[in-house]
Amino acid sequence: MNLDIYIVDAFTKKQFGGNSAAVVPLKEWLDENIMQKIASQNNLSETAYIREIKNNKYEIRWFSPLSEIDFCGHATLASSYVIFEKLGVKSTIEFVTLKVGSLFVNKKEDGRIEMSFPNQEPYIEKEIPQNLFNGLSIKPTIVLKNRQAYFAVLDSEEDVKSVTYNSSELKKLAPFDVVVTAQSKEFDFISRYFWPANGGDEDPVTGSIHAGLAPYWAKELGN
Repeated sequence: MNLDIYIVDAFTKKQFGGNSAAVVPLKEWLDENIMQKIASQNNLSETAYIREIKNNKYEIRWFSPLSEIDFCGHATLASSYVIFEKLGVKSTIEFVTLKVGSLFVNKKEDGRIEMSFPNQEPYIEKEIPQNLFNGLSIKPTIVLKNRQAYFAVLDSEEDVKSVTYNSSELKKLAPFDVVVTAQSKEFDFISRYFWPANGGDEDPVTGSIHAGLAPYWAKELGN
């Protein structure tokens, strides 16, 4: 079996920066066990598999080293780059997913890639697991949740930068991950993402969680 595998550094202008993803174009789907083994051997945050259905329309699936993932932003960006730059597509791409519907991606005239994600706004979580408090060194002021993660809102960006985490405690929150976030002085907000239950400890950059962070902070900041 011969496969083309592209390694793409997403969310960066520097080689070996950002968050790396593997992209594997397929003509037909492989057995899930094989796809998981390839992702585990790649040992990157995610390996994305793409299969063209018809012109500019692709099925996409994402695998971490541990399991298949419902939604991954940076590997979608990496896949878009491969389709635009290596496979010769010039117009809008539609990605069809198993769990979050269709994702649309455009390449702008200046070369930037623009992605449209579904709104995954989090809501206040009333029954907060003790493992969340045990897993973070700083107690959140607010806890919310969406289909992907618990959102731990902290008092300040300094808290977000300094908070430490206990992987064994956060792993007990499976299938949910944890994002810590706070308002920022320089930006609208900052965040860090922990996902020991699904792939690793701290993710360098997590595009998918911004489908929840953006609507939450837009309301909080009146944007």
